[in-house]
Amino acid sequence: MEIKRCGSRPSSKGPEHYFTGMVRIDSLLDAAEPARVAGASVTFEPGARTAWHTHPLGQNLIVIAGCGWAQRWGGPVEEIRPGDVVWFAPGEKHWHGATATTGMTHIAIQEKLEGKAVEWLEKVSEEQFRT
Repeated sequence: MEIKRCGSRPSSKGPEHYFTGMVRIDSLLDAAEPARVAGASVTFEPGARTAWHTHPLGQNLIVIAGCGWAQRWGGPVEEIRPGDVVWFAPGEKHWHGATATTGMTHIAIQEKLEGKAVEWLEKVSEEQFRT
């Protein structure tokens, strides 16, 4: 058994190459092999969001605070709120983040395939975000 105490790992800023706006990432779990699961609490300030990306084995988001938006490639922007659980299928191109006026926090859980949990793509444009 291993207990990782609250506050024992520092928060990090979402890298500008993969995020737009102010994003804080708090690592929650990163299991050692042979396990593949990884998870983090991600907090987006109003207007902040991920770039388009995919996950080789899919991703679950559990919204815990605020109000956000999520979109899969070719689909409509969907509002997401606390208690919502969002599933993105393996390889599904998508983005997620806060709305233009309200911050949002979610827990993101995904598995690694050959050590990789995400493939980052282009940033979400302002036009795509405001649609």
